[in-house]
Amino acid sequence: MTNGGPVEHGYPHLETVRAAITALYRRLSYDTVRTFAGSVVPADVAFSDLDDLHLGAQRVARELVRHYGLPDARIIVSFREMTHAASVELAAGPEYFVELNDRFRTHRRDIGAALAHEIMHVYLHRLDLSFPGTRDNEILTDTAATYLGAGWLLLDAFREDGASSQKLGYLTPEEFGYVLGKRALLFGEDPSVWFTSAQAYTAYGKGLAEARRDGERPPLTAAGWAGRRRYARERRQGGEGSAPGAPYSFSADGEGRLRVSFPCPTCLQRIRVPVKGRVRVRCGLCRTVLECDT
Repeated sequence: MTNGGPVEHGYPHLETVRAAITALYRRLSYDTVRTFAGSVVPADVAFSDLDDLHLGAQRVARELVRHYGLPDARIIVSFREMTHAASVELAAGPEYFVELNDRFRTHRRDIGAALAHEIMHVYLHRLDLSFPGTRDNEILTDTAATYLGAGWLLLDAFREDGASSQKLGYLTPEEFGYVLGKRALLFGEDPSVWFTSAQAYTAYGKGLAEARRDGERPPLTAAGWAGRRRYARERRQGGEGSAPGAPYSFSADGEGRLRVSFPCPTCLQRIRVPVKGRVRVRCGLCRTVLECDT
């Protein structure tokens, strides 16, 4: 939790975020991901200053448990003085104890955001899905919460002005916007209508633009002229001298025929196909049909 200090911006964790989206598809399957087509809506996690603190927190927790599809999980919420925004005890269940920072006693509008992250820890724990290392595992948790429809709350908790700042989660605001953008492109959803933070709206716009760029790179036919020209030059060279940072790479199969590997713009799994001109490719993981000019 950043509270008053500088907020990191940009995309320093983007590689891990993309790996997290791929891991979700591999662990959950296409069909399960599609069951999260509807996001948590503001009315279901609204928290008035007139609400009882503990009863209200339990109500929001139950709604997030329902959204994540954990009907037999019971979340017990308490508050204490601590450095981080929140923590959860990942035991065998069915009861899980979540502690929230005391500051949420007076910042109740952000309780849903903190619980969205902590209850996603429970969801991933039950899936036995994790990344090695605390940092990468927390990025996985933020990414999963956002991609599965509750993480817009985390971005909406981002507020920054000349005198103060607040941000929850491990992703930067733009990275939250990127994952929300990937989700929006998949489900045709516009989460920006739910934002109460002007800074969240701006970060979402930047992240959405970055998410769209994933579908505008060679060998996809939606790639721009400059990218297509560079791709054609490198293809003629048999993949030698590929541009640094290019999303695609060339290799030869066992019979010496050229193949190209590139990430699916939806699930980010790498796809490898023969270089033979215009082809239609279906991603085996997320079932996205891609128009390519290899």
